[in-house]
Amino acid sequence: MNSGLEDIDLFDEDLLLEGEAEDEDGLQEEHEHWRIVADKGQSPMRIDKFLMDHLGDTSRNRIQKAAEAGCIRVDGKPVKSNYKVKPLQVVTLVLDRPKRDWEIVPEDIPLNIVYEDDDLLVIDKPAGMVVHPGCGNYSGTLVNALAWHMKDTPSFDPNDPTVGLVHRIDKDTSGLLVIAKTPEAKTHLCHQFFVKSTKRQYNALVWGNFSEDEGRIEGNIGRNPKDRLQMAVFPPDSEIGKPAVTHYRVLERFGHVTLVECVLETGRTHQIRVHMKHIGHVLFNDERYGGQEILRGNMSATYKAFIHNCFAVCPRQALHARTLGFVHPRTGQEMFFTSDIPADMAALLEKWRKIKTEEV
Repeated sequence: MNSGLEDIDLFDEDLLLEGEAEDEDGLQEEHEHWRIVADKGQSPMRIDKFLMDHLGDTSRNRIQKAAEAGCIRVDGKPVKSNYKVKPLQVVTLVLDRPKRDWEIVPEDIPLNIVYEDDDLLVIDKPAGMVVHPGCGNYSGTLVNALAWHMKDTPSFDPNDPTVGLVHRIDKDTSGLLVIAKTPEAKTHLCHQFFVKSTKRQYNALVWGNFSEDEGRIEGNIGRNPKDRLQMAVFPPDSEIGKPAVTHYRVLERFGHVTLVECVLETGRTHQIRVHMKHIGHVLFNDERYGGQEILRGNMSATYKAFIHNCFAVCPRQALHARTLGFVHPRTGQEMFFTSDIPADMAALLEKWRKIKTEEV
């Protein structure tokens, strides 16, 4: 039986949370991939062990990841990996995409290639481009564009998970990504991300002013139990979510909003967005986390008009993956890339620079 769990490395929280799988009511579609009813004589058993015994073609780590993401259900309700299965309970695996095989099809989509050699590419992704196909978006993605770009390279198979994307950024986040052309390059680059030796800096415009010039945010990040489309922060010593650390530094103050630089120690889903919300500084125009509301300033008609004009100028969360540094997987050379602030964010910042906050 095909459990669907062998695809857990391709299913990850970035895909589930980007929102491409939402239905017309804004709710995420869910699809059952696997189901089993526990025997009448089933003795209480941890669900990760239960699934290992019944599937046999996946790892406990993948099962635990699926449980953490809310994809393992018992009698229709999400359970943790330490839940004990009882007689006649119905155990299911639910994912955000239909149970179907799909192939990445090359599409002639322009790419902003910052660097390329025989081992890797560095791409400057525009806001609005989905990185990887998922439920509801099987075309028009960065991966489809890469498949076209590499179509004349026999050694590159876009459907082979041992090559391609090394990391991801959200659909509406712009900036730099590295892509591996060979399995050796991907293994080497993935290891650098795992041991946190890569260098990544983001620029973000957030609501509110800071009392300090720099700071550190630490808190586990996991799925919000009240809203599956959001992530949330949990205490570092809790068993909920994954450890996450973000360092930030103020670059420019505008009174009601602030431009900050964020450096990641970890790379969790929506990390900057949810960490900033956690300390009271939601990203400007981040609709998923409430940043599309007027969170600072007065409610005068002039100020409201100014803010809504800002939203129109940059109609997405104001977040840009500005720098990316890593060691070349073959040559050992240290490589470092910088992406200019994109036009929409640049125009947004210029609007704030031109206006004195106390006068609007």
